[in-house]
Amino acid sequence: MTDSGRELDLVIYGATGFVGRLLADYLARTAPDGVRIALAGRSQAKLEATRAALGPRAGDWPIVIADADDPVALAELASRTSVVATTVGPYAKYGTELVTACVAAGTDYVDLTGEVLFVRGSIDAHHDKARANGVRIVHSCGYDSIPSDLGVHVLHRKVRADGAGELTDTTLVASLSGGVSGGTIDSLRTQIDVSRGDAALRRLAASPYSFSPDRTKEPDLGRQSDVAMVDGTGIAPQVRGWKAPFVMASYNTRIVRRSNALQGWVYGRKFKYREVMSVGDSRLSRVYAAGVAAILGGLVLGLSVPPTRYVLDRLLPAPGDGPSEKTQRNGYFAMDIYTTTTTGARYASRVAAQGDPGYRATAVLLGESALSLVLDRDRLPDEAGVLTPATALGDVLVERLRGAGVEISARAL
Repeated sequence: MTDSGRELDLVIYGATGFVGRLLADYLARTAPDGVRIALAGRSQAKLEATRAALGPRAGDWPIVIADADDPVALAELASRTSVVATTVGPYAKYGTELVTACVAAGTDYVDLTGEVLFVRGSIDAHHDKARANGVRIVHSCGYDSIPSDLGVHVLHRKVRADGAGELTDTTLVASLSGGVSGGTIDSLRTQIDVSRGDAALRRLAASPYSFSPDRTKEPDLGRQSDVAMVDGTGIAPQVRGWKAPFVMASYNTRIVRRSNALQGWVYGRKFKYREVMSVGDSRLSRVYAAGVAAILGGLVLGLSVPPTRYVLDRLLPAPGDGPSEKTQRNGYFAMDIYTTTTTGARYASRVAAQGDPGYRATAVLLGESALSLVLDRDRLPDEAGVLTPATALGDVLVERLRGAGVEISARAL
C-alpha cells in the first residue's frame, strides 16, 4: 500500500458519472482484497445508488462528499487517501482545485484529461512543488494517452535491449471501433472557449512542445505535423493505404514528447513522432482519409462559431452520455507504432485491447494506473512531479495491463 497512515488507499472522484461508474465497477471486480476504496462526488443519494449497484465487494466502501469548486472539501478528501482517480471533466472547469489539494496533501493523482491548456497550467503551477512533496500527478491515464505513451515506451525498451540505436521517425497508426465520447467533445469545447480571444493561448495549444519542461533545450527537428494525411508506404514498407488524421494526435503527441524530455531525451534527440488513423487499405483509402480530415476540421470550426455551435451542441453527445452496453463490449482499439532507428533498423510495437476505447477499455487503463500507485509504489520509477504515464508508472503499468488482458508488445521488423 502507498501510505498505511491514511484512512483510504484510493478515492474514485466522479463515481456517479458514466466513466466513473465503469471505473468503480472494474475496481469492485478486480481490486485485491484489502484495498480501501471510497466513492466521491457531489450527491450522497447518487453515490449510494452507485455503490448499491456494484455488488457485495463494494458494500462497505465509504462515501465522500466534495464539490469540484469547494477547496476545503477537496483538501479534506485528499488528506484522507493515498491516491485519487478522477473522471470529472472538463478538467479545466472541474480539475484545478483537486490537483492543488492533492499536491498540498502529498496525495498521488490520476485522471483522464485530454486538454492541452489544463495540463500546461498544471505543469506550471504544480510540477516543482509536487516534486518537492514526492507526489505523482499523472495526467491522461485512459485511451488518451496510455496506448501512445506506453507503446513508445516499450518500443524504446526493445530497441535499446537489441542495441539498435535510438528512435528517429516514429508513427502511430490507430485502428478502433466504439462510441463517441461526450466528455471528449466537451473537453474540445472547453479548450476552444478558454483560448478564444487569446492569441498566446492559441499558440501554446498549437505548439508541438506544449508540455516541454524546457522548450529551449528541445532539439530542432523542424516542422512536426501532428494532424496530417499520410501515405502508409511512407510509414513502413508493409503499411498499405492512406492514413487519416487521428482526432487525439495533437494531444497524445505532446504527452509522448514530454516523456522523452523528462527522461533526458532517452528515446533520441532525433525522435520525431506523429499519429494517424487507419481507414482501410483499399484504393479509396485516400478519399476516406480526406473525408475524415474534412470532418475533423469542420467540427473544430463548427464549435468555434456561435451559430453552428448551437446546432452541434444539440446533435453531439453530452457530457456523461455514453454508448450502449453492446457497443462497449464490441468495441476495440489497436495502436501500431512503427519506427526507424539511428542504425537503420525498423521496429514496431502494438498496444491493443477489447472494449470501447473511451469507456470500457479506459476503465481498465485508469483502474490499473491507480492500482499501480496503490500497490506497487516501491517498484515505480523514482520520479515525482507532473508526469506522464510512461515516466510515472512505466514498466509496472505495462506489467499490470498485460495481466488485465491488454496486449503490449514490441518486435523487430
